Amino acid sequence: MKDELTAKASIQISKPIEVVYEAIVDPNKMSNYFIERGSGRLNEGKTVEWKFPEFEDVFPVQGKLTQPHDYISFDWSGGNPDMLVEIFLEKTSPMTTVVRVKESKFNDDSSGIIQALGQTEGWANFLACLKAYLEYDINLRKGAFDFMKP
Repeated sequence: MKDELTAKASIQISKPIEVVYEAIVDPNKMSNYFIERGSGRLNEGKTVEWKFPEFEDVFPVQGKLTQPHDYISFDWSGGNPDMLVEIFLEKTSPMTTVVRVKESKFNDDSSGIIQALGQTEGWANFLACLKAYLEYDINLRKGAFDFMKP
């Protein structure tokens, strides 16, 4: 049996688990490090839209399962079957949280490998931006992707 082709990234953030969770599900907080704007909180069974500053498109995001304050999952695959993002939060002390992101499953071919590598890069960036925002109140994405605009 083959292993599932996935994108993964993780980081430790020096903030309580409740603060980290809210920064991921609240679009007003997310707009300080990840998206330009969102149409609502990422909740189980709810579809919201995320707008990124570097893209003209708005992306639908369907909340799958949320377990405050330790698990968030959603689909933003745009119709690709079985695509799922899972975010696992682990309280390692009262003031530290480990965040692990897993996105799966990608096709087991060259295009799937390229996509998984790109998503791994994107999730590592997401986590670095989340950490910078929560620990230092810095928006690393501001201007970082202007080169991608048409």
